[in-house]
Amino acid sequence: MAWQQLHLQCEKANVELAEALLLEAGALSIALDDAGDQPLFEPLPGESPLWDDVILTGLFDATTEDGSRQAVEQLSHDIAAQIQASRIWLTAVDDKDWEREWMTHYHPIECANNLWIVPNWLTPPDADATNIVMDPGLAFGTGYHATTRLCLDWLTEQDLENKVIIDYGCGSGILGIGALLLGAKHVYAVDIDPQAVLATNQNAARNKVDGQLQAFLPEAFADYCAQHDIIPVDVIVANILAKPLISLAPYFATLMTPKGRIVLAGLIESQTEQVAEAYRPYFDLDSKHAFTSQEDQHWQRLSGVFTQ
Repeated sequence: MAWQQLHLQCEKANVELAEALLLEAGALSIALDDAGDQPLFEPLPGESPLWDDVILTGLFDATTEDGSRQAVEQLSHDIAAQIQASRIWLTAVDDKDWEREWMTHYHPIECANNLWIVPNWLTPPDADATNIVMDPGLAFGTGYHATTRLCLDWLTEQDLENKVIIDYGCGSGILGIGALLLGAKHVYAVDIDPQAVLATNQNAARNKVDGQLQAFLPEAFADYCAQHDIIPVDVIVANILAKPLISLAPYFATLMTPKGRIVLAGLIESQTEQVAEAYRPYFDLDSKHAFTSQEDQHWQRLSGVFTQ
């Protein structure tokens, strides 16, 4: 089966109308992309931020009358006039095995000190390395993001033997699982997204560390802490966003041993001092561990390692 793609560029205010018109015309799917170079950071649940200038791509079945090139060309002019589109164009897409096509974009990633992240359908390049076997799934944390790799690199440099760790904002569970494979005793993984809790549990089982890892939503974790003697822990890793990191500073301080260490990541460069200021009343900054990585022309930062 062949496909026609109709691309429309318009302002954010007209996106909802454009989506409705495309669906009404028989589009099988609609994708939204940035028409410029405007970064959008990971949203909180319930938030759906959009770029100011958006490219909508509607997919049509070219074997049907409504999806023929002539029909889609006519449709493009009708919709463009209603949404004040600044650009319109068509492309053809050959049919593929779409269930497997996305898998071709993933490959094993080598981190520091012989630690590898390996998609679960591929063979590890080095069977003797420390291999984190991951299914990217729907949760954040494939290893392709700069801050994830920075946190993993830091973990490889630590003595984690018999340490208890909290992975706060666990996503796919990659940091907690990596810590366990590097010698940690137990990991408590926490995330606000139920899909992340599910993905973390699945990936922990995939790496045969599920007996050493427990995953929670924040409220469930707080209840568990109140009922069990698990506090304090040795290390907290939190690869999330600046706003929740700032609000969590006093809470994190209650979870750690006097000589515990906390790693904060997921910031842009301009946010680091504000986050550091929030943690100074509770932690001492180890300035030797402040790292940056530039990816996709936007700074991502491991803001620092703090000790109590």
